[in-house]
Amino acid sequence: MTTIILQGQTLTPDLAGTIAKTLHGAPEQRTGHWRVSTAATPSPDTLAGLRQQFKIDINALSPDFAPGAVRLLISDMDSTLINIECVDEIADFIGVKPQVAAITAAAMRGELDFETSLRRRIGLLKGLDAAALEHVYNERLRLNPGAEALVEGLHARGAKFALVSGGFTFFTERLRARLGLDYTLANDLEIEQGRITGQVKGAIVGAEAKAEFLRRLCEELRIKPTQAIAVGDGANDLKMLRLAGLGVAYHAKPAVQAEADVVLNHSGLDGILAFLER
Repeated sequence: MTTIILQGQTLTPDLAGTIAKTLHGAPEQRTGHWRVSTAATPSPDTLAGLRQQFKIDINALSPDFAPGAVRLLISDMDSTLINIECVDEIADFIGVKPQVAAITAAAMRGELDFETSLRRRIGLLKGLDAAALEHVYNERLRLNPGAEALVEGLHARGAKFALVSGGFTFFTERLRARLGLDYTLANDLEIEQGRITGQVKGAIVGAEAKAEFLRRLCEELRIKPTQAIAVGDGANDLKMLRLAGLGVAYHAKPAVQAEADVVLNHSGLDGILAFLER
């Protein structure tokens, strides 16, 4: 049997019944979502068509995914856990946001090498007063809906939460303290005499580094990558999404949605908890 998860603010019992009938399955209401069990496995194109038609999240769980075995969730930060691309907002304080945002967007679509794109973006920040970082955190950064509930729900299930970012430790460490996160990894932005130098310290956290962080945490926790969930929105998240037992595209770029195991476009981050119910 295949389990289909239905989620979204516009989901009603009647709509759940209609979708279940279309999928030749039986609907079951759960807290915050509906499930449909069906003997047939719908194709990705069928699910994509239903999502487009009904404007809700509709995802099939692989029979190989074991919700009760999940011990780790690793999430991207910018535009995933939080609502902004931090480097774009920092750039606004030096008057180069359009240029930086264009490079960011191209990198997230997979059109530019992430490491090269980040160096170009950081280079445009050279000379900026580092106080801009504090302004971005306090005035512009917001958690995406359901972030706190997701962290709490994972911890209640005995799972760890890791935050990994091609952004900066200035933000990941504050979020770690604020949300009680278990692990973080990000780039260390170089600051000298209170100003951004346009460089990072050490190697850049790109696609391979994110996947390697997942591997390392699995080894540390003595679990398999199949016992992890990875969440992201950009092309530099794809390697870790492929490695994890469940790859979640959260309000993601089309290329990421095409490859992820499940797609969330209408739910908050706490919608991931529906995939963990047994």
